[in-house]
Amino acid sequence: MIRAFFATLALTLAADAAAAQESRRSSHCIAIADAAPGLEFLQKASFQNPVPDYSVRISYISHASFLIQTPGGLNAVTDFTGYIGNTRLIPDVVTMNHAHDSHWTANPDPAIPYALPGWGPFGEGIEHHLELGEMLVRNVSTDIRSQFGGREDNGNSIFVFEVEGLCIGHLGHLHHEPNDQQYAALGRLDIVMVPVDGGYTMDLPTMIRVVERLKSSTVIPMHWFSGNALEYFLNGVSDVFAIDRRDASSIELSLRSLPDRPTVVVLQPQWLSDAQ
Repeated sequence: MIRAFFATLALTLAADAAAAQESRRSSHCIAIADAAPGLEFLQKASFQNPVPDYSVRISYISHASFLIQTPGGLNAVTDFTGYIGNTRLIPDVVTMNHAHDSHWTANPDPAIPYALPGWGPFGEGIEHHLELGEMLVRNVSTDIRSQFGGREDNGNSIFVFEVEGLCIGHLGHLHHEPNDQQYAALGRLDIVMVPVDGGYTMDLPTMIRVVERLKSSTVIPMHWFSGNALEYFLNGVSDVFAIDRRDASSIELSLRSLPDRPTVVVLQPQWLSDAQ
């Protein structure tokens, strides 16, 4: 089943990969990593409403899955498991990581144009540089723990979505602090989704160190199994980051002006549901 998945994926991406080699769009997140404009928080809205111009909407679906939407109507889902709620929405692109089955599916809906795994053949990793007009999707490979206490080199991906001048990172099932080369490959991250479970991915002191080094304007916690882990993370970063707790599952952001202080925004996960 997994071999069939990779074979289908390879056929889907081969034409795009070949064309991209000669005219690859450069990453502005890497190019201007030390020159970051700011974020402006906008009024929340249903995922079915149009996204305002020059903005992006991020909706926390469940666990490590987020919906990222553009003003032109592109939809991307992170750590896609095959289910995003009671909705007819077919994402344009989904990303996946395979540390656990709660982060991927071997059978993505064939109607999804681009299904991007964060891993390749064992130990080899994979590279994505998908240009979709309004959105550039790329990845930086990291290692994960494999079965029986081993390690799978390049088995996880940090996916970066470049939208409306914003650089949005999703750390996936990160098992170690990135090295200098990986930090450089990420570039500037204005917004980052961070697993804060404290054990399944990384211990919280190390994850907090990663977040503080990234210096993102907005940090969105994910992959928290209990309030205790979330609170431990929030307490650990509260001397550097402001804490913005929200009852909503989504937020709209634009590249306007940096907040006075980097902010952790706590969103509440909610399955997508079409309006009746």
